[in-house]
Order: sequence, then structure tokens, then C-alpha cells
Amino acid sequence: MNVLAILMIGGVVAVPAVGLWALHWASRNGEFRLVDRAALLPFDDEEPVGQPTDLILNRHSPTT
Repeated sequence: MNVLAILMIGGVVAVPAVGLWALHWASRNGEFRLVDRAALLPFDDEEPVGQPTDLILNRHSPTT
């Protein structure tokens, strides 16, 4: 039982620590630069931002 408790407590400490380290690494290496531009990469002239062009069940998506 003690080994299980130690593993659980270790996991509770280790998982957030690894997550924080990963965020720190990403911010140091510039992974969060140009976040707005990266969000627009899937869009081009054929599918402009804000205009749905998909077909769902052979119907055009409703426009807002």
C-alpha cells in the first residue's frame, strides 16, 4: 500500500512539473510567436475566413 501511495503522490507532482517545464521550453524557443497567424493557416482564397464552404449531408452550411 505504501508503494502505491508513493507512486500516486509522485505522479501528482511529476505530471504538472513536466507540463510546466514543457510550457517554459516552448516559450523560450519561440513556439508561441505568431499564434494569430498560425490560426489562419488552414484558410486560403478558396475558403476565406468566416465563410463556411463545407457540405454537411449534401447541404450548404447556414450562414450567419
